[in-house]
Amino acid sequence: MDREPGLSVRLKLTLSYAGFLMIAGVLLLTAVWVFLLRYVPNRATLISRDDNSTHSVFPVRSALLDVFAPRAAAVLAFLLVFGLVGGWILAGRMLAPLTRITHATRTAANGSLSHRIRLPGRKDEFRELADAFDAMLVRLEAHVAEQRRFAANASHELRTPLAVSKALLDMARADPTHDTGEVIDRLHTVNTRAIGLVEALLLLSRADQRSFTREQVDLSLLAEEATETLLPLAEKRGVTLETSGGITPTIGSQALLLQLTTNLVHNAIVHNLPEQGTVRVHTGVRPAAVVLTVENTGEKLTPQLVSTLTEPFRRGTERIHADQAGVGLGLAIVKTITQAHDGTLTLAPRPAGGIRVTVELPTSPEPS
Repeated sequence: MDREPGLSVRLKLTLSYAGFLMIAGVLLLTAVWVFLLRYVPNRATLISRDDNSTHSVFPVRSALLDVFAPRAAAVLAFLLVFGLVGGWILAGRMLAPLTRITHATRTAANGSLSHRIRLPGRKDEFRELADAFDAMLVRLEAHVAEQRRFAANASHELRTPLAVSKALLDMARADPTHDTGEVIDRLHTVNTRAIGLVEALLLLSRADQRSFTREQVDLSLLAEEATETLLPLAEKRGVTLETSGGITPTIGSQALLLQLTTNLVHNAIVHNLPEQGTVRVHTGVRPAAVVLTVENTGEKLTPQLVSTLTEPFRRGTERIHADQAGVGLGLAIVKTITQAHDGTLTLAPRPAGGIRVTVELPTSPEPS
């Protein structure tokens, strides 16, 4: 990119070095004149007491000035040249890291996020800037890769209900005598699932942008509301819901935190034992955080599988689309909402089977 007309930073630094060096030289010569030459008399009279004494020359101010001025001018000229050349070299060496950082910035702006500065040398301000820029590139590259993967998965998930709808409509058009009620019911199911997927994507985007109003929230009340809402689903599947804990005050969006709690309880119910399963919901307070823990019974899961469950469109079991199976964004939404509230999300498999999910959020004083 071409620079606008004007002095470059290197040239400005060079002129600054040379200027300060010239000022120091002038001050030094002035000090010599003020503190030394002013004590030399301007006139001197030599008196000889006898004719045999040798005559000597006594220096006077005018004579010393005639000798001192040309040398001082030569020294100042040397300091000027030395300051310009030395300043140019020093400025180039000092600004070399900025050149590497600028090159990395332009490379990243062109879409290549894999480039790293890796500035060598001691830990100075330029090194800290380069390391911070490298760390930013690492996070940005991971975020872009995640967004691309998410877009591809979302396109795939949205294409499925659209393809099914098109197939049902083609079948109804090809066979007018076919039972339209069955086609309508199936279209309704597919359309409901597509709407749920779009709403989940919008919720995920809203939480990721942190475009919500923060207020005092009690997680224990949200846990009770979520369990009451999902109690019919738990009874239908033969799952027992257990809640415990006290007041857990935090600050955030009540709607988003309710969605977080509902997603965790819903996943714990759906991905459970075929019968006589259990879901335990507990809220508690730690010195600097409030904790929401949801654990369930179920199949034994490996730590490697559990670590991938927060990725969009990943499920703990096979990718089925049965009733209440979800759209594969439940834990991804939980993760995004937790991060938007400056919290941490931890998933761990239970030795007896199932999973334990822990959400830690910053605590806040209880409302008066």
